[in-house]
Amino acid sequence: MVAVPSLLSFSLLLISAFFNIADCGSIGVNYGRVANNLPTAAKVVELLKSQGLDRVKVYDTDPAVLHALSGSGIKVTVDLPNQQLFAAAKSTSFAKTWVQRNVAAYYPHTEIEAIAVGNEVFVDPSNTTKFLVPAMKNIHEALVKLNLHSDIKVSSPIALSALQNSYPSSAGSFRPELIEPVFKPMLDFLRQTGSFLMVNAYPFFAYESNTDVISLDYALFRENPGVVDAGNGLRYFSLFDAQIDAVFAAMSALKYDDIRLVVTETGWPSKGDENENGASIQNAAAYNGNLIRRILTGGGTPLRPKADLTVYLFALFNENNKFGPTSERNYGLFYPNEEKVYDIPFTVEGLKNYHDRRSPVSGNQPGAGSPANGEGGGGVSKSTTGTTWCVASGEAGKEKLQAALDFACGEGGADCHPIQPGATCYNPNTIEAHASFAFNSYYQKNGRKMGTCYFGGAAYVVTQPPSAYSITLSLFKTITYLI
Repeated sequence: MVAVPSLLSFSLLLISAFFNIADCGSIGVNYGRVANNLPTAAKVVELLKSQGLDRVKVYDTDPAVLHALSGSGIKVTVDLPNQQLFAAAKSTSFAKTWVQRNVAAYYPHTEIEAIAVGNEVFVDPSNTTKFLVPAMKNIHEALVKLNLHSDIKVSSPIALSALQNSYPSSAGSFRPELIEPVFKPMLDFLRQTGSFLMVNAYPFFAYESNTDVISLDYALFRENPGVVDAGNGLRYFSLFDAQIDAVFAAMSALKYDDIRLVVTETGWPSKGDENENGASIQNAAAYNGNLIRRILTGGGTPLRPKADLTVYLFALFNENNKFGPTSERNYGLFYPNEEKVYDIPFTVEGLKNYHDRRSPVSGNQPGAGSPANGEGGGGVSKSTTGTTWCVASGEAGKEKLQAALDFACGEGGADCHPIQPGATCYNPNTIEAHASFAFNSYYQKNGRKMGTCYFGGAAYVVTQPPSAYSITLSLFKTITYLI
C-alpha cells in the first residue's frame, strides 16, 4: 500500500517536470551578414540545424536566405529596415506590396513568425521615430488582408536607451518625450494584436563602463550574493534580469502589465580593444552559456517569475565589416569557417554536460605588460590629452561616414538628439558635421578612452577646438558641454 502513493508521486513529478520543460523559454540567434567571408545561406541553415537552433532573426528579407530556410523547420523573424519606415507609414499600398513580396511569397514553407519593423528606431539619426507606429499598423493591416495576422506578429526592437531610468529595476521608466507619441500607441497596438515588445539588452555595455561597481559574476550569471532592489525588496542575481525587469517596470508604470517581452538581441564579445573591460572568450562563453542554461531551464525574472522568455543571441558569426571598436566584430558564436568561437550548448540535452569554466583572469584588464594608458585610435596618448575631441574625417567618404554615424547614434549610444531636424545642432546639415557631433558624443561618453575615436578610420582625435576643423561655433559649444 505504501508503494502506490510513492509511485503516484513519482509519476506526478515526471509529469510536472515535463510541463516545466515545455513551458521554458526559447533560444534563437541573430544572423547578421555585415561581412565578406560568410558561408552560403544553405550552409548556414545546415549549421543552425546541426546545433539545434530552431529560431533565427535576420535584418532584412534577402531572397537567398529565406529560400534556404524553406522547409527547415526553423522559425524566422524578418526585418523591415529603418530606411523603409517612411514609405511603409505613408503608403498602405507600399506596405501591402512589401508584405506580399517579402513575407507572403515565402510563407508557410519558410516559417516566418514575426516582422521587426525597424531596429532601435529611437536612436536612428534619420529621425524616423514618428513613422514607427504608423508603419507597424500598415504592415499589420497588410497581413490582415492576406489572412496572415494570426500567425505572424508585428513589433519593433527597442534599445535600453529608450529608458529614462533603469536602476533600480523597480524605477524603470521610458523617456518622457517618447511616452505619448510612441510608447502608448505602440503598446496599445501590441496589446490589440496579441504581439510582444522586442528589446535589445546588453549587460556587457553596463559592465564595461562600470567595472568598479558591477561584479563580473553578477554580469555573467555566476554565483554571487545578489543585489537587493530598494524599491520592491526583490533580490537580483544577474544584471540581465535586472535590465529586463526595468523594461517590465516601465511598461507597468503605463498600465501595460499584460504585454509579453522578447529579447531580440543580447550577447557578449569574445574580443575587444584594450579599454573594453571584460571582452574575452572566457567571459563570452560564460555569459552566453549561463544565459542559455538560465532560459532553457525555465523561470522568469524576479518581477515576472512566470514570464518565460524567448532570447535571441547576438550573433551567429563574427562580422568583419562592422564599424566601431574591435568588440563589434567579435560577438559571433562561430567563425566564418563555421568553427565555434567557444564551446557552449544550445539545447536542453546539451546542457547536461555543460560547465562554466572560470578563467583565473577574465577580460581585458590593465596589468603587467598591459598599461592602462596607451595610444588611442587618433594617435594621441590618453595620459597626455587634457581636453580632446573626436571629429569626422572628410576623406572617409559619405558612405563610410553614414555607416559610422548610424553605429554611433544606434548601438554606440551617442546622444544624437541635438542633430535631429529643428534641434540646436542640426545645421550645418552635412554628413561630416553630424558625424563629428555623434563621434565626439560617443568619444566623450566613453571617457575619451583609446580606440573610441576610430570608427573604422572615419574619425580622428584633435587637441584644438573643433571649430578649427570646420565645425561651427554652435556645434562646438554643444560638444564642449558634453565633456
